[in-house]
Amino acid sequence: MTSSESPAERPALGAISAVVCNYNGMAYLERCVQALVDLGDQLAEILVVDNLSTDGSRAFLRERFPSVRLIEMEDNGGPAKARNRGYREARCRWVLTLDNDAIVTPDLLEKLAAAGQDERRPAIVQPRSVFASEPDRVHYDGGFLHYGGLICLRNFYTPIGEAEGDGIEAVDVAIAVCLLLDTERILDLGGYEERYFILFEDLDLSMRLRRAGETILSVEDAIVLHDEGTAGISFRDGPQYPAQRVFLHSRNRWLYLLRCHRLRTLIVSAPGLLLYECFWLAFAIQQKALGAWFRGKWAFFRLLPESLERRRALRARAVVSDRLLLRGGPLTVTPAVARSGWMRRAVGVLDGGLRAWWALARRVPW
Repeated sequence: MTSSESPAERPALGAISAVVCNYNGMAYLERCVQALVDLGDQLAEILVVDNLSTDGSRAFLRERFPSVRLIEMEDNGGPAKARNRGYREARCRWVLTLDNDAIVTPDLLEKLAAAGQDERRPAIVQPRSVFASEPDRVHYDGGFLHYGGLICLRNFYTPIGEAEGDGIEAVDVAIAVCLLLDTERILDLGGYEERYFILFEDLDLSMRLRRAGETILSVEDAIVLHDEGTAGISFRDGPQYPAQRVFLHSRNRWLYLLRCHRLRTLIVSAPGLLLYECFWLAFAIQQKALGAWFRGKWAFFRLLPESLERRRALRARAVVSDRLLLRGGPLTVTPAVARSGWMRRAVGVLDGGLRAWWALARRVPW
């Protein structure tokens, strides 16, 4: 494919499957699946991969949507495992993959499929996610790779009228709420890393794709509505940060860093990584979740031998250096975390410190 080809001359994506990941999603499934059914022949099939739900989701799907293909997992291995299973089971190479709390808009798939034919040959095309309860405000809009093992989120919580970007933007991180992706290339790189269970699995996949030279695009005018998330893990508001999320963050961030960042990157980044870890420990203490923080670290160390082995296998696929991909900021946090004045100041100091170290680190050849 050459850059001189017009969109009409580029090969179409062909038939598209839809894969929904579900766990105890009765509150969301009706809207999510019905919106997919309403797309009609734009989709070749709809699959729901259910992670051993206990809320009647399976019976509901069989009765309400008999045409949907239900894949029943034998355990709850998390969305990473469920997505991989769905990609392997799907009949089509290109798959529209959604969490159960995502509701597609009528023209979303058409716009994503058109972007999938972009001359940059994307492996993933993502829509702009907005809050279902506040559709004029962006939730997720892709992002970039922070050297601290984080995502610099684009337009996070920004009103649509003030959001940056106009058209189809290249990004480095795809957020797993809703994606159109080429399963051949995704599975060739190993798919989602299933040990994460949830949290950081989309960052890990994005980093591996970008290091392998693949492209991720964000389509600004393709909109998906994002509902309330997974109880006990998702966090948008409220006084208490979920302890399970503290555990997952404590474990998975270091799993990601060890898997995806080169040794020299970790060495150069070490002061910034330590600064962030001190902040996260203090936050866990403030949230009375110190036990969850320690459990996360213990779980990480138990996985260390296997992680080192997998790390070696990933290095062979990398063609783009960490130095070209990683950024020093901005640090983005959920507004509810930094609601108080002292926390806003703490986050500001942390962001400034992380940026300052990266500015220094980039002056050193590595």
